[in-house]
Amino acid sequence: MNHTFGIVIEGLVAVLLVVTIGYCMLLNKRLQRLKSDEQSLKATIGELITATEIAERAIGGLKHAVRDVNENLGEQLASANEMSQVLTRQLAEGDDVLRRLSKIAAAARPPSAAPVAPEPPRISAAKATVAAAQAFAERRRTSGIAA
Repeated sequence: MNHTFGIVIEGLVAVLLVVTIGYCMLLNKRLQRLKSDEQSLKATIGELITATEIAERAIGGLKHAVRDVNENLGEQLASANEMSQVLTRQLAEGDDVLRRLSKIAAAARPPSAAPVAPEPPRISAAKATVAAAQAFAERRRTSGIAA
């Protein structure tokens, strides 16, 4: 009975050793797969880092371009505003000259001619253009694009 009991225990230990060796082989395969996945993961992370750096450089370039465009647009709007004011003054002076000329022409007309009713004042094309330019400049200023 002593021998059988010893053989059973030895057999049980042998079976446990075989199961342990099999389990170790299974773990070894899983670890190898994990290491290969780690390499591919490192490559993917490297690609992501590179893509992020490229995107950051592109965003920086876009910010610089927007800043330049904003500065140029602000200068152009200021210049357009000044030109609009100059044109407004010139049109006002031109209207004064035209009124004076019409008064002179009316005074030079013989009294026998029938008086002509004055036409209602019309906005000239130049005045309409100046008004449109001023409205555009004002909208841009209030929207904050040139700020």
